[in-house]
Amino acid sequence: MAAIQGLRGTGQFTTDFRPTNYRELFTLLEPNGTAPLQALLAMTSSESTDDPKYNHFRDELPTRTIIVNGALNNSATTLTFDNDTADEAFIVSGTVLHNPATGENILATADANTSANTVTIQRGYHSTAGAVADDQELIIAGSSYIEGGTSPTSVSFDATVDHNFTQIFKTAVSVSGTLQNTNLRTGDKEQEQLTKALKLHMGDIERAFFFGARGETNGTSANPQRSTGGLFSMITNITDCASATASSNKMTEKEFDKFLIEDIFAFGSNEKVAFAGPRCITNMMELGKNRWQPVQIDNAYGVAFTRYTTFAGDLLVYMHPMFRQVSALSQEMLILDMNHLNYRYMAGRDTQLVRDIQNNDFDGVKHMYMSECGLEMTHSKVHHRIKNWSALA
Repeated sequence: MAAIQGLRGTGQFTTDFRPTNYRELFTLLEPNGTAPLQALLAMTSSESTDDPKYNHFRDELPTRTIIVNGALNNSATTLTFDNDTADEAFIVSGTVLHNPATGENILATADANTSANTVTIQRGYHSTAGAVADDQELIIAGSSYIEGGTSPTSVSFDATVDHNFTQIFKTAVSVSGTLQNTNLRTGDKEQEQLTKALKLHMGDIERAFFFGARGETNGTSANPQRSTGGLFSMITNITDCASATASSNKMTEKEFDKFLIEDIFAFGSNEKVAFAGPRCITNMMELGKNRWQPVQIDNAYGVAFTRYTTFAGDLLVYMHPMFRQVSALSQEMLILDMNHLNYRYMAGRDTQLVRDIQNNDFDGVKHMYMSECGLEMTHSKVHHRIKNWSALA
């Protein structure tokens, strides 16, 4: 089906469209569910912005673990940790470190020296001292202070700031005055073109929310051009089956369950949405079939999901039309926590139809759908991407 740019006139329509005895309904190939992400975002919080660059704070409790740099015997009283350890500042005098490999508890007797990456310690704190291996992960397991003692050194951490941009989307429709008044079997051509244009417009936003790359061009000029960042560019948790599984490009049911428990549901909600390509859907259907349960999400604009139940959480699975139409996405799956995705729109410039924008000497009409909006991801750790899943192992 070829796309046609510019003005439409009656001469462009064959007798199939202007004649005899055809069904007088025009049906689109995908009448529902072409923009399921937009449908879901409409159900979550939509918020206006008074600036095309919108910011948000990301805050999370740190893991408070350290990695040992250099093995220790059971009597060593100075511990060196990796210099890229982010949580060493949480080790103050009185902090208890736990070694899960041996069960030993270690007491910090002074604040960590974050410049030298060292801390003075007391071994075997109410536990049995043992050797500590190089690269061993130690867990901060609380603190212990004497009765009547003084307060410890204070420790704090700040949220990080992230941002995205709104993007201006436009989809124009024009028909000649003659076509406006021509009787067509398929109905009112102007209204038909408006209906199609709206679907294309929403499809453009949908695709930008998947594939967009955040950026701004000519930001200090009178005509800056902005692009909103999309899911593929913002999701940092990626499982590539080409290298992350025992068999290249394949994944077993056991491996899939492991990813669900250890990665996909490690953070965020215990119910997430999975947009997947046909190959991923086929692979999942070959897994435990008793895990599948059709479910309809209220107010999802006709988008019907299927629930995949696991011990760690539930996936609401949907084969996205775009993932089916674009062969490169067949082996892709995006798992989203909708509680951490928001639709942001420029105040007064959410999706709208601007009518009669044609020049005064134009014999016809021209209308335009316009949206200035963007995607907001408040946390990246709660989302996940699986790629190159070609088959079950």
